[in-house]
Amino acid sequence: MTHAMLKGSNVPLEATTVRAVLRWTPGQGIPDVDASALLLGPDDRVRSDEDFVFYNQPRHPSGKVWRLGQKRVAEGLTDTIQTDLLGVEPAVRRILLVASADGVPFDRVRDLRILLYDAAAADAEPLAYFEVKPETGEETALICGELYRRGEAWKFRALGEGYSNGLEGLATDFGISVDGSEAAQEPPAAVPPTAAHPTEPRTPAPAAPRAPEPTAPTAPVPPPPPVPPAVPAQTAATVSRPLPPEQPPGVPTQPAYGYPQRPPAAPPAYGYPQATGAPAYGYPQAPAAAGATGAPSGYGYPPPSVPPPAAPVPDPDFRLPPQGPQFIGR
Repeated sequence: MTHAMLKGSNVPLEATTVRAVLRWTPGQGIPDVDASALLLGPDDRVRSDEDFVFYNQPRHPSGKVWRLGQKRVAEGLTDTIQTDLLGVEPAVRRILLVASADGVPFDRVRDLRILLYDAAAADAEPLAYFEVKPETGEETALICGELYRRGEAWKFRALGEGYSNGLEGLATDFGISVDGSEAAQEPPAAVPPTAAHPTEPRTPAPAAPRAPEPTAPTAPVPPPPPVPPAVPAQTAATVSRPLPPEQPPGVPTQPAYGYPQRPPAAPPAYGYPQATGAPAYGYPQAPAAAGATGAPSGYGYPPPSVPPPAAPVPDPDFRLPPQGPQFIGR
């Protein structure tokens, strides 16, 4: 029968060898959980650093408590501590079963529980299990439970007590030397040679001068032709148009076709002699000869210089033709 335990409850153990299995659900951003054990004497402290069983010291010198390591099962990941209760030294009064998450708070670990099995019974149901819930979520190490003596028998108690300073703080509270344990857990990383002396920058050795290699004479390369300057693209609004041809110096500007350049003093008469000073329609007039008098030229061309014909003289012998009878005097 499997006992579902609450925090602080206990259950007697009839098995002589038990496996304490930590199990959790893995996932992205979820840390791995490591199982460890501390063997405590009557004063609730370890007798030496050898009473600390963890991933860098997976077996107790007595051979009665050891770590089996992590394993993947259908329900998730597990890490296991196995104990031969009959072989544990009488000086050991309690065995703490600890979970640590390598500095990551346990509020990120899902479905953490501890299960107790009878190691002698293969494929048997667990004797008991306890859902481990951190109290604050900031714990990085948890005492999930303990195996303790009660007279000649052993019992298991569900605890769920947390430490925010990790496995180091927990081990220090029970008498573990931090220098000895932590140095063994995390070996110093190798220092790259470039970072060993950051204040002494390395200067590369000067290379030996090399004699210039003889080269065959080559014909001079003609310079490339000059590149015409780029003409900026013209838009429809900025397209330039050719200017009108300039008049040569000294040539008077021709008047516009059909209209005088300056307004006349008086409106010209229609078709015949124009007012004085007004140009003829369409073309400039020739200048008048010196001493010439009279009206200016007429429409388009100057008038002829032939004098008008003389008036005819009446003929004294002129007679009217004969009239009709209706005109004869009666």
